[in-house]
Amino acid sequence: MLKAFCLANGKLQETDEQNAQVLVYIDPDLHERSRLITQLAIDEHTLGSSLDPEELGRIEFETSHLAAIIKRPRRYSSEDNFLFKVHSVGLFLFAERLVIVCAEDVFSWEGRTFSKIYTVRDLFLRIILSSVLHFEGHLRVIRKISDELEMEINQALTNKDLLNMFKLEKSLVYYLDGINSNNKVIDRLKANSAKLGFSPEVNEFLDDMIIEGVQCYQQADSYSEVLSSMMDAWASIINNNLNVRLKRLTVVSICVMTPTLVVSFFSMNVPLPLPQSGTLVSFWVVTAMAAFSVIILLLIGLYKKL
Repeated sequence: MLKAFCLANGKLQETDEQNAQVLVYIDPDLHERSRLITQLAIDEHTLGSSLDPEELGRIEFETSHLAAIIKRPRRYSSEDNFLFKVHSVGLFLFAERLVIVCAEDVFSWEGRTFSKIYTVRDLFLRIILSSVLHFEGHLRVIRKISDELEMEINQALTNKDLLNMFKLEKSLVYYLDGINSNNKVIDRLKANSAKLGFSPEVNEFLDDMIIEGVQCYQQADSYSEVLSSMMDAWASIINNNLNVRLKRLTVVSICVMTPTLVVSFFSMNVPLPLPQSGTLVSFWVVTAMAAFSVIILLLIGLYKKL
């Protein structure tokens, strides 16, 4: 699907393809891909990388344009089950046109980030900045979800909650890779600012983006370390609880086996020091000895705090 935009009064406005300065291809079909390759001379491998979620961010200098692959969080839905995913976006900057290729429609052109845009180069940089800010927004959501799951786990530890926490931890690993890839793209833009003809104002904007990207990475890294520490702590708690329950079960088993052993002594087919018939004294003596053995074991367990 193709969406066409033009720049007017510092904002994006939809227009027809002939007057468009910005072309957004959403999950392009074979005909649209062929058109991008033949008419705009976009490299086929780079075009495929724009739709590959496993592709790392990078910048390539082509003859007629600048190609950049950046990472961006996917929209979260309930079907994802606490797993936040990342996908790739291709930005192809020409002299008077910007071509965007992505697997799904993820851009909202409203807000402060996409205001006061007068050139396609401005839009190119704002899209990269919006990806960094989008990661930060998702990190805040992940933190809130982890806090809620932590409260549920503290009340009643279940396998489902632990699996959800594991998915959040896995999501942060993907986010760290995506944020790091974007930071490398920004660093390379800064390193080639003279080649790209960036003005001092654009260089200052790149410096701000670098700071924002580093802070975003540090935030994701701290969240990942906290979740990892929490998972390790809960694993230790589970093992400790299991050991305590096994210890108590062992004490109960011994308490059951001891009176059985006492009774077995008096059940053997050999002469015993107690009368065998005509009285209940033997029964009560054996029962008392069995009960006394259990009491002794319980007292030992309490003394040893088993």
